Amino acid sequence: MAELTYHAHATFSLSDGNHDLLFDPFITGNPMATISADDLNPDYVLLTHGHSDHIADAVPIATRCDAPIIASFELANYCEAQGAATHDLGIGGSNTFPFGRVKLTQATHSSSVTADDGTIVYLGNPAGIIVDFDGKRYYNTGDTGLFGDMALIGRMEKPDIVIMPIGDNYTMGIDDAVEAVRMIGAGTVIPVHYNTFPVIEQDPAEFAEKVGDLARCVVLKPGQSVTL
Repeated sequence: MAELTYHAHATFSLSDGNHDLLFDPFITGNPMATISADDLNPDYVLLTHGHSDHIADAVPIATRCDAPIIASFELANYCEAQGAATHDLGIGGSNTFPFGRVKLTQATHSSSVTADDGTIVYLGNPAGIIVDFDGKRYYNTGDTGLFGDMALIGRMEKPDIVIMPIGDNYTMGIDDAVEAVRMIGAGTVIPVHYNTFPVIEQDPAEFAEKVGDLARCVVLKPGQSVTL
């Protein structure tokens, strides 16, 4: 059975004993993290978009572990230029890997990084990630606002578990995230991307209460795991 471990902010791992996937690694400089980047040893690194709070440790971890990075075209090229092995996908595209299928969906956000000289480097479209892993289908919405095609994604992909932000300001807040749960229709929801910084402080217990019977809401503290 797969185990999901939350590493704070929007960083989490999926492991089934044979494969270890790491999503949006932001450990270094993360005030909520309970481990160091060197404690993570994934087989693959999956990225939703290029903001520093999602890719801060991606290339160092990927190169140390010889773990390919799976990301959108521009973001994969950016990581490859820094020495990482990559597999690029387009929005709506999918590919099957040794651990299962990965498909990128749209997300309503942005994707860029600030270079050392202060210029903004565009890193393509932000994405959500659908992953088939150990018999379950996971939908990591990535950083996103609420959008109507979440219902289409839910109807077509039928995810079992959805991981979504609730922090507001940069992404969906609690009420919009509850509506996203309703539209997607997954049986389990895990909130992420909150309380790392003052501007995204939210109460996950309020989110769980508002989700109610729509889904099983699993609230994890940094470092906690759940078997799914």
